[in-house]
Amino acid sequence: MVEQVQLQIEDIHLSFGGLSALAGVSTNIKKGEIFAIIGPNGAGKTSLLNCINRFYHPEKGKIIFEGQNILNMKPHKVASLGIARTFQNVELFKHMTVIDNIKLGHHVHLKSGFLSGGIYYGKARREEIALRREIEETIIDLLEIEQIRKSVVHTLPFGLQKRVELARALAMKPKILLLDEPATGMNLEETEDIARFILDINEEWGVTIILIEHDMGVVMDISDRVCVLDFGEKIAEGKPAEVRQNEHVIKAYLGEVDLTYSRLGA
Repeated sequence: MVEQVQLQIEDIHLSFGGLSALAGVSTNIKKGEIFAIIGPNGAGKTSLLNCINRFYHPEKGKIIFEGQNILNMKPHKVASLGIARTFQNVELFKHMTVIDNIKLGHHVHLKSGFLSGGIYYGKARREEIALRREIEETIIDLLEIEQIRKSVVHTLPFGLQKRVELARALAMKPKILLLDEPATGMNLEETEDIARFILDINEEWGVTIILIEHDMGVVMDISDRVCVLDFGEKIAEGKPAEVRQNEHVIKAYLGEVDLTYSRLGA
């Protein structure tokens, strides 16, 4: 069976004040896979995600999602097509409840108009009730956050806030989910939980995952393929076992740690 390419990244160039962040990066992400992007600090990983969901506008290249070049689209339009995102640092409304933060992720799909929404009756109220039920029966259950759904976000520990941000992204009903260091700041148990949730989202919901993560144990355990960036250039791509043995990858990490035995979990 031919694997379907869902996202094509072609020759992306991005610079800031003459400093190159991405230099001709190209890759394809297949529908239904977990695709990890790794590399040393400053390699261009987050910049690439920012190009995909249109926070950054590259000087050159194409990004084609399900047949459409999305580089001229606004971020909200890209989100409505089915590309959702989480961030390195939690980006939630800290003084709102968990359930209200999650509901905000669904706003790109709401169909009720301004007037009906403003006075909250009829179609708008039915849509609100259906949305709350869907969130509580699917997303909250999947991510095991039933006990905190009415909690105010700023009262929660960091690990749970990261889980709430993931829930909000899922409320957008994504086809592709961009995860920027989802396990950062988590202890071992929380990291194992988040890895399990990512696998469940991918396998049970059929969502394609593009993952940036510094925990190489997570990357090697759950990824189908790995792309390695260094100084804005792609230096390797392949299955985790292949990338782990790649001499260019090992060289890129030397000076930080012993890649062979530590960073890539050998």
